[in-house]
Amino acid sequence: MIRDATVSDIEQLVSIENSCFETDRMSRRSFRHMLTRAHADILVDVREQQIVGYVLLLYHRGTSLARLYSIAVLPSARGAGVAQGLVEASEERVLAHECVSLRLEIRVDNTASIKLFSNLGYRRFGHYSKYYEDDTDAFRYEKRLSGEVPATLRKVPHYQQTLDFTCGPASLMMAMAALAPGLELTRSLELKLWRESTAVFMTSGHGGCGPYGMALAVLRRGFPVEVYVKEGEPLFVDSVRSEEKKEVIRLVELDFLSEIEEQKIPLINFRLTIADMITAMEAGGIPIMLISSYRIYREKFPHWVVVTGYDEHFVYVHDPFVDEEKDKSVTDCLNMPIPRHEFERMTRYGKSGQRAALIVYAKQGKGE
Repeated sequence: MIRDATVSDIEQLVSIENSCFETDRMSRRSFRHMLTRAHADILVDVREQQIVGYVLLLYHRGTSLARLYSIAVLPSARGAGVAQGLVEASEERVLAHECVSLRLEIRVDNTASIKLFSNLGYRRFGHYSKYYEDDTDAFRYEKRLSGEVPATLRKVPHYQQTLDFTCGPASLMMAMAALAPGLELTRSLELKLWRESTAVFMTSGHGGCGPYGMALAVLRRGFPVEVYVKEGEPLFVDSVRSEEKKEVIRLVELDFLSEIEEQKIPLINFRLTIADMITAMEAGGIPIMLISSYRIYREKFPHWVVVTGYDEHFVYVHDPFVDEEKDKSVTDCLNMPIPRHEFERMTRYGKSGQRAALIVYAKQGKGE
């Protein structure tokens, strides 16, 4: 019988964990957190009043994506269809959460799991180096549970931001690498782009990047770009209280705007709709969108993401931020399917409903 796990099952879950894994084991504390506080489900298979296996599912807020974080079956119960039953139950639960895809990582040396998930229709789509505690690599797998993978999905390399305030530069790097395959994505480039783009004071510490500085930074590297912003106050001034800091933001923004006019970068003073975004992608552009992170991370800060595709129900994005403190991995941040109505809400930031977007295009000229 497969059912939801409860807090009273923790001892058995820990016992299964210790029987199945030598490294990367979940603790009692981790199981308790997953059962009581996390955006997660744990399903267990109970036979003769004993739990013989479990599967742990994580859900990504604001998206229609789920991740199979862990699955384990007691050695004595293997070969009886426990794992397959838990995976199939997981797929049903994920669909009940209105998720369209289920993803997971598998150790490259775990031939039994690779065979199981391959037979169940999961496709390999990526690879992690030194993913596990013992430095073993992992394969990434995914199964589309509803609908087909959209034909519009662009091949965009993922780059994980290395600092809290570099989502903008990381997004620029992903867009440039999609348009110029072979571009080396390094931390040095990330920081150079940040230095060229930043205009924003955050509550404390270093600042983030606005659309004007980002547009100039990408243009300097030969990529044509368009800027879409809502008319009104300078961007992000609501994020700071100090009048001195607000004045710095205004002055830096005016300087950026002067250079944008000099460089003849198209500056469009209205919001980029999904229809406009699709038109731009059909013309070869890669959209970089400012979103409010609250609908995904429950924290209010401006955040840049890269749009990788679309279909009639979803907008797909690469998110440069990997929330490892909440057990997220890069797998959770690739081609994230976001319902269109949810995406429309996300692309507004602050009390004034600020909107900003860039469209980056391939380099022009001979040999490009």
